[in-house]
Amino acid sequence: MYRPDVVEIGYARGVPMRGDLATAPDGVNAPVFMVGALKDPWSGNLDGKQIIKGWVDTDSERHERISDLAVSDGREIGADGRASDPVGNTVDVEQATWTNTIGAPELRAVWTDTDFDPSVPAVYYASVLEIPTPTWQACDKARFDIKITPEGIPRSHQERAHTSPI
Repeated sequence: MYRPDVVEIGYARGVPMRGDLATAPDGVNAPVFMVGALKDPWSGNLDGKQIIKGWVDTDSERHERISDLAVSDGREIGADGRASDPVGNTVDVEQATWTNTIGAPELRAVWTDTDFDPSVPAVYYASVLEIPTPTWQACDKARFDIKITPEGIPRSHQERAHTSPI
């Protein structure tokens, strides 16, 4: 999974974002996704990677399933495909700072859609979540010593990024 030529393998054998999956070769029953992410050097470490699958069933009902692919800090993904333990939170809301003592600088995973049905059209996209970092409201309060209204506005949150769908 951590081969140095992973990008070349992806371009040679994969489908890029916004692409369509081709008909699978004989013996392949489900799509396999190779997903990797690096942290933004100016922001928080990574909490986890997810695949979001959307589909419409035969009754025209829309469905969505989120599956955790990789999570940081030795947490485990359960049989339901989700990590139940949060990554933690190092945010100091008064100073509007955080530390990268939790999370990971890089996450990679390979995931197979074991519920794949070739007769049901589906869409997939990946998401990456950072560890909690201060909100802009927390930064404004710390830097400019202003009152933030209304009360109860969150002072930390988890940034996330999404890929284009396949």
